[in-house]
Amino acid sequence: MKDNAGTGVRIGIVAGEASGDLLGSHLVAALRTRLPHAEFVGIGGPKMQAAGVHSLFPMEKLAVRGYLEVLRHFPEILGIRRKLKRTFLQNPPDLFIGVDAPDFNLGLERALKTGGIPTIHYVSPSVWAWRRERVKTIARSVSHILALFPFEPEIYRQAGVPVTYVGHPTADATPDKPDREAARATLRLPHDATVVALLPGSRQSELHYLADLFLQVAEKIHAERPDIQFLVPLVSRETRALFDAALYRRGANNLPLTILFGHAGAALTACNVALVASGTATLEAALLKRPMVITYRLSKLSAFLMRRKRYLPYVGLPNILAGRFVVPELLQEEATPEKLSQALLNLLADGQAQAEMIQEFERMHTALRQNTAERACEAVLEYLPQAIMANCRPKS
Repeated sequence: MKDNAGTGVRIGIVAGEASGDLLGSHLVAALRTRLPHAEFVGIGGPKMQAAGVHSLFPMEKLAVRGYLEVLRHFPEILGIRRKLKRTFLQNPPDLFIGVDAPDFNLGLERALKTGGIPTIHYVSPSVWAWRRERVKTIARSVSHILALFPFEPEIYRQAGVPVTYVGHPTADATPDKPDREAARATLRLPHDATVVALLPGSRQSELHYLADLFLQVAEKIHAERPDIQFLVPLVSRETRALFDAALYRRGANNLPLTILFGHAGAALTACNVALVASGTATLEAALLKRPMVITYRLSKLSAFLMRRKRYLPYVGLPNILAGRFVVPELLQEEATPEKLSQALLNLLADGQAQAEMIQEFERMHTALRQNTAERACEAVLEYLPQAIMANCRPKS
């Protein structure tokens, strides 16, 4: 019998950065098991494109952060959104999925929802942390929210927004006991080496503010502990070029430092402790049970404006999930080479602090492991027309 599952189904999907690209690729793969002939079109990075998404614009165009940084790129970003809106309204998809990137996707989703297209937003904007007023905008823009964290659904239920808690796919993919020895063997590190992983971010804008800082931290640690080795996983040629430029500026090529193209998971698994730019990488480090220090820097004006809108005393995902300071955070003015290097050296020397951090990370892992891609897939399928669902391949 001919397999018509997904024939004629067209799904719009947009992600704006590396973490969204990963989430989107998992969801597209899950949807393809039920709708193998579906077409996916929008904006995605290499992982979504490998899963079969036709990207109309480079995802890197959307991967900017901070008020001033966005303002510099605003005309181009606005032009991309305008072209996408015209494309989708002229040739409507059966539904649209915005993967994170709320400042870009919510405006697009509102226009599409007004035009009669069901809109699903995958990853709740961080209304629990800052800019609570966005809940009203979200309610007008989306048909359904897919929430990654267990404390989020109640916020949307109170606002009358349909929501499904799906957990986090990284929790599904991460083993309970990551194999540090295997990771070190893969990276050709001695099994008894002391290793610090440095993760300065996935966006070019983050490297502009953090590359030199992370190198200064490595220099100070190296001055006290010349035995320590450093791993720096970077996600793209562009971020690698920015980090290489910082190495050249500082004349730091003699540091015992290995730059990796990707392999953030291996670097985190292999390390003793990590210095991580606030963002999704902090969650990955927590799920890999790696003690860490969290840091971040923005322009002074961006930081001032964001502080005025903040509701929580912490910004790192592990601390937000725990509801308390589990991981040290040194941000903006506090993010100095002296304070960051000392925090990492203190953590390396404190076995009890490491053990308590790891115990909290194990609890987080259990709560977030929900078979995310399948849960998200089921929620998305509810919004497809009944005629399509009648031919949908059954769940295996």
